[in-house]
Amino acid sequence: MLAICPFKIPNCRSFANKKFLIDHVERMLQQESIGAKQNITVLARLRDYNQLLKPNLSGMVVFSSVIGYLMAPGINFSWGDFGLWQRIITLFAGGMMVTGGANTINQILERDSDRLMKRTRTRPLPDGRMGDTEAWIFAISTGVIGALLLGFYFTPQAGILSFISLLLYAFAYTPMKKVHPIAVFIGAIPGALPPLIGWVAATGSIDAGGFLLFTLQFFWQFPHFWAIAWVAFDDYNNAGIRMLPTRERETRFTAIQCMLYSLVLIPMAMVPPMLGLTGMGGMWVSVACGVLYFAASVAFYVKNDYKSARRVMFASFIYLPTVLLAIIIDKA
Repeated sequence: MLAICPFKIPNCRSFANKKFLIDHVERMLQQESIGAKQNITVLARLRDYNQLLKPNLSGMVVFSSVIGYLMAPGINFSWGDFGLWQRIITLFAGGMMVTGGANTINQILERDSDRLMKRTRTRPLPDGRMGDTEAWIFAISTGVIGALLLGFYFTPQAGILSFISLLLYAFAYTPMKKVHPIAVFIGAIPGALPPLIGWVAATGSIDAGGFLLFTLQFFWQFPHFWAIAWVAFDDYNNAGIRMLPTRERETRFTAIQCMLYSLVLIPMAMVPPMLGLTGMGGMWVSVACGVLYFAASVAFYVKNDYKSARRVMFASFIYLPTVLLAIIIDKA
């Protein structure tokens, strides 16, 4: 029996080639589609990790640690000093990892609360895009590696202080937010440690200059946190989080507290020149920022409304980076 060759049929070879090409193109498109989906998945996961790190908040915190490092005696800034830039980048990276680890643990412990707040419900954990195990691995890895980096590259004291700040933020401040407003006081301690960590990374010791930077950032945080808590009162209240010094938002007690803490920053701005840390220019800029911060708090007391609370919040955003830049530019 003779085999019949399909290619002896007119146009059969052309038909087979076309079918082969179509199949080949379809396979290529499928592979590209799979690759595109994988790329989208990777990018989405990177965005999730980025949300866990809270880079905007972490960046400001770590910026203060760099200022603390540069303010230390014996550290002279120069744009062309590549060794110094290497140390700054290393300090920034280690600080970001420690702060990111603390922020991730905070989000793990608050995942149920975050589901109840508009501002946080789309985060990876409350939204269900990431499991607790993966988040814990990420938190522990970044936190431990960051602390070790600071401890080995700079000084052991810097690594220890950074790890203490992580523990305080994650396991003292975070659970206390649902218990008592003293959480703000507790949270202000790890929040004020970064400039001291930077100072200790340079000197290996805690002395007057480093403690002053810690104290400035410590007092700055109270009006900052209370203004945010006042603006986001409904969200916090729905989640059972207690951040204001009173149970009621309408009372002026919160504004009085903001006035007291911002007022302290004005005479405190006069101390750096006394310690030989900065010149008079940096002092007067710091005093002016303190006066504006206090004025915003007074307006908050008088009006006691959403708009004035937001002004205190924005004044806090302006105060800290401006003061830190002023004192480093005018370093003695």
